[in-house]
Amino acid sequence: MFGRTRSGALLGVEGYCVSIEVQIGFGQQNFLTVGLAEGAVRESRVRVRSAFMESDIYFPNTSITLNLAPADVRKDGTTYDLPIALAILLANGEFPPSAWDLFDRCMVMGELALTGDIRPVRGVLPLVLAAQKAGLKAVMVPPENAAEAALVEGMEIYCPTTLRQCYNALRHNELPPRYIAGSRQMGTDLSPNDMSDVSGQTVPKRALEVAAAGGHNLIFIGPPGSGKTMLAQRLPTILPPISFDEALEVTALYSVSGNLGTRAMIDTRPFRSPHHSISDVGLVGGGSPSPRPGEISLAHHGVLFLDELPEFKRQVLEVLRQPLEDGMVNITRRLQCVQFPAQFMLLASMNACPCGNLGSRRKPCICKRESIEHYQSRISGPLLDRIDIQLEVAEVSYEEMRNPKKSEPSGIIRERVIECREIQHKRFENTHIRCNAQMGVPEIRTYCVLDDDGHKLMQRVIDKMGMSARAHHRILKVARTIADMAHSPQITKRHLAEAIGYRTLDKRYFASNASS
Repeated sequence: MFGRTRSGALLGVEGYCVSIEVQIGFGQQNFLTVGLAEGAVRESRVRVRSAFMESDIYFPNTSITLNLAPADVRKDGTTYDLPIALAILLANGEFPPSAWDLFDRCMVMGELALTGDIRPVRGVLPLVLAAQKAGLKAVMVPPENAAEAALVEGMEIYCPTTLRQCYNALRHNELPPRYIAGSRQMGTDLSPNDMSDVSGQTVPKRALEVAAAGGHNLIFIGPPGSGKTMLAQRLPTILPPISFDEALEVTALYSVSGNLGTRAMIDTRPFRSPHHSISDVGLVGGGSPSPRPGEISLAHHGVLFLDELPEFKRQVLEVLRQPLEDGMVNITRRLQCVQFPAQFMLLASMNACPCGNLGSRRKPCICKRESIEHYQSRISGPLLDRIDIQLEVAEVSYEEMRNPKKSEPSGIIRERVIECREIQHKRFENTHIRCNAQMGVPEIRTYCVLDDDGHKLMQRVIDKMGMSARAHHRILKVARTIADMAHSPQITKRHLAEAIGYRTLDKRYFASNASS
């Protein structure tokens, strides 16, 4: 006797279909699982048998062979409990022929409790997308995952709460309960933070707006209490709203990682701020047996904020270099290679020395030059090169703090940012580029053309500061954004000079301050 259902498996953030094949034979009781099943899948026979008993459903006390195809790809997780149980019922002749028609067009996923209740699983959104791509018309998911599955339009969503409920419906030639999706609305930023809370700091706020307008990486450097973290926490309030397509990509990552929780969709731009004790695997992703997204992928289409940057382990910071260039994380294991998208804005802050007072107008620095150089060397030159805007944040004066006049609110700044992003959207229409920061060399040569005065200024700066070709390209990208904010089709000397002013805080700058 033979039964078959369909389920899905994850390879990174991509889903693919898995065929659940059950053969019930004669002989003594035995449950054999084949098809590269990991521990959680092999243990499913215990949960399935208990769910049958507690649901008052007959479980065959003979030889059962379970195959998960394709058999050469590892299967992990508890997604297969419900499709295995239904395949056993099909093989045992419990369902009418109409059930075969349902399972031919339906992907099933769900974990079974020992009582027969159907529990939620992770990775539902990419699995439903894989089902749609494979031509399936329906999915059967736990009730808690139904809203997430409904993000994929055109799919029938069935959401039984227990194995017994599903058994009764199919046994009587009926369908399990169906989920009816309501109207979909994107979320709004309800953060209590606002740029109007920041006193003074005119130049850092301008740099933050430029970074938001072009999607540029940014680092604030200054003494404690100067407002670096306060500014960073307000960046999400001036970013443009996330689009539905972007929200789907982010939701898939959160679903795969198990961080989606009770939400159906991540409908605001993520803001991730990991502690400096994080490991390189926690930051970039990985793990065994199935690699999961790290913090940089969970910040996809959003912001990754690294506070006190030199406190992170150097090997952790170095893994950022490739994702900052490619917008993608590649994780290779012995039997598989997975990719996680990671197009994020890197926002960092740091002190200029171990005591934090280097550059302060109020407190003297007590650090020796050697300790300052060692502290700053924790951030490598190649990583610093990949940060477009590097800016000193000075302490706020008492006059600025006591000024009763509030500065510009986030809503007004966000409108200018959105307007600038629309200019970039038209420029890069029908390409994979979303903002100026993602331009490659061909786009830089096309859209970042300098006049004679600009070339002369750029040559003087490169000769004096010893900038790399990467730093040169970063300056041009920022200058293009500044020109877009001014509605200028050409990059002028003034735009270029402002962009160069945002690149002064490199190691040479620190060394000169330490020796003075």
